[in-house]
Amino acid sequence: MRWRGGGRCGPRGLAPMPDPSLLAALRDLAPPGAGCGQADPRQDYPPFAGEELPGAVPARLREFRAGRAAARAALAAIGHPAVAIPHGQDRAPIWPDGIIGSISHSAPECLAIVLPADSGGRGVGIDREPVGPLGRDLWPSVLDEVERQAIAAVPDCRQGEAAMARFVAKEAAYKAQYPLTQTLLEFHDLRLSFAAGAYRAELRRPALPLAAGAVIHGRLRQAGGHILALATL
Repeated sequence: MRWRGGGRCGPRGLAPMPDPSLLAALRDLAPPGAGCGQADPRQDYPPFAGEELPGAVPARLREFRAGRAAARAALAAIGHPAVAIPHGQDRAPIWPDGIIGSISHSAPECLAIVLPADSGGRGVGIDREPVGPLGRDLWPSVLDEVERQAIAAVPDCRQGEAAMARFVAKEAAYKAQYPLTQTLLEFHDLRLSFAAGAYRAELRRPALPLAAGAVIHGRLRQAGGHILALATL
């Protein structure tokens, strides 16, 4: 459930520096007891043993290592020691025992959130994209008919951004459920409804142990020129 558009660049084609307002927004969205972290992929973060990423190009390797650095910063925020965070065959992070979490990678910055598994949640997911329209050619694959009708009620000049918000919301919801279900959902397997900056992502087919109709709750925020979504299960 992954699409990637071209990243935005700053002056002279350089990726912008990490924006502290994004980390502040993530902390504001985060549930009680969560730890949040941020890291700069242009820095050289040494990997921990077990965090290899064979065959990765240098840019991808920097993002990967920065993501792990952000995750360790998030762990430190809840008093957890620094540990390796390897990945499985599906490339998803393998969190320490008793921890659930999510990482969002990009060239400008990496964000991470973690929660103790005994906090009552079963999954957490974050995602973000630069503020801007989602290409109309992608709407049929990301949005179902009901969601497209909802966007049609938005002024024409805002419909593309409304579609992008739904893309980001579904990505965060996907990340929240995946460690529990190990299910590769399609965009149409989640139907969104919005109210006052929050959203519900309803599962339209079973993803065991979740039944069809299960709801993932999320919140959206704009910060640092990005749309940021956090979803919890």
